[in-house]
Amino acid sequence: MTLSEPYQTLLERACGETIGPSAAEVDRTGSFPSASIAALKAAGLLGAVSAREVGGLALGAAGAAAIIERVARECASTAMVLCMHYCGAAVLEAYAPVEVRRATASGEHLSTLAFSEEGSRSHFWAPLSTARADGADVVLDARKSWVTSASTATAYVWSSKPLAAEGLSTLWLVPRQSSGVTLNGRFDGLGLRGNDSAPVAANGARLPRSAMLGEDGGGFAIMMGVVLPLFNVLNAACSTGLMEAAVSRSAQHASAIRHADTQSSLAQLPTIRSYLARMRIKTDLARALLTDTLAALESGRADTMLRVLQCKAAAGESANEVLDLAMRICGGAAFRKDVGVERYFRDARAAGAMAPTTDVLYDFIGKAVCGMELF
Repeated sequence: MTLSEPYQTLLERACGETIGPSAAEVDRTGSFPSASIAALKAAGLLGAVSAREVGGLALGAAGAAAIIERVARECASTAMVLCMHYCGAAVLEAYAPVEVRRATASGEHLSTLAFSEEGSRSHFWAPLSTARADGADVVLDARKSWVTSASTATAYVWSSKPLAAEGLSTLWLVPRQSSGVTLNGRFDGLGLRGNDSAPVAANGARLPRSAMLGEDGGGFAIMMGVVLPLFNVLNAACSTGLMEAAVSRSAQHASAIRHADTQSSLAQLPTIRSYLARMRIKTDLARALLTDTLAALESGRADTMLRVLQCKAAAGESANEVLDLAMRICGGAAFRKDVGVERYFRDARAAGAMAPTTDVLYDFIGKAVCGMELF
């Protein structure tokens, strides 16, 4: 996955000058990566999935995945904020007014998804939150369990039960500063510490009916047709970026560290080289599956949904295995912040817990293998 010029040059500059240098501090303090997002905005890369007619880059899923993968090598928190922005932006590009689309393409509008709820848990497609009509307005009540960029997003792509139609859900564009919308707590987690994730509640939040994205009751189709494919490939790209960083840092450490008595490096030990080889193979396998998934999406192959389900599960599981090996290779030094491996180790754990979780994906993949309906 590579970008064409000049986008690759812009991305490398943002990663080298801002995203990489600020990553450790973002992790240490659990602060939102404001400077990194600003650098991506300045480079025009927040508009990667927006159409050219509104000022976007129209790079599609493959271009967005290449950006996410490169950013994740430096800072997974920034990559996850960007992932959720792209997923929200894809919905807005398809269903929002043109002025919102323009703001999203320019990066003035930072988007995110507000799907997950405690009651529905990993079944994000079946929200418990409600929407009711009140004259020309709609009133939302909800308890969203985790929303990335909760305190920094311009607006949330928000799911609720349908207003009046049949179906599982309806989507809304909910401005973060809407009356009745409140954040409850601050994220202080194991990994992805700068992704500004927090529970968000709506208590009688009032919106115009025009805030509806798509048709009433049409949320499930948008989630499955627009959000899920993009989210899964971008999440897999984030895991792949973490693996690439782990391979690079582990190889550098193994080559540089020497035993004082023999002057031999760790890399001269067959066991260490075997670990590095396993890391490289697992990373390349995950990348190959992701690349094939992107090709399937572009061509509309019959196995596209199966690949979409597989790529996130495979990359997430592989990232855990690769980072386990990185910790073994670097030994006691791996526990030091300056080596950087332990940050990637912690960040990699998040993929399996993000809905659809790895276990839910395994169930879906098993159903597909058996010829069963997924839902």
